[in-house]
Amino acid sequence: MGFLERINKNIAKLEKRIAKEETKVAQLEEKFQSKKITKAKLNIEKGKIYDKIKSIKARVQTLKGFTVKEKKHREEKAEEKKKKQEEKEKKKKKKKKE
Repeated sequence: MGFLERINKNIAKLEKRIAKEETKVAQLEEKFQSKKITKAKLNIEKGKIYDKIKSIKARVQTLKGFTVKEKKHREEKAEEKKKKQEEKEKKKKKKKKE
């Protein structure tokens, strides 16, 4: 498994966690609507959950940045390899002409 695949897998896991946290918020709001918890408790718990979501989103953003850097790095490597190959072919042609 390559580096990019692992990062993409981690991003998918984190996005699933974000979805879970958002369902927790919905459950809390349902509890508030059914008057099982108070408004203060709802706001405290929502704040905690939104902090978690924010930190997870920050990690996702960082990982996406890594993927962009890695793709760019791979493209640069491929271009360098292609240039070297072309230079070798030119040298071979020059030697054959001589």
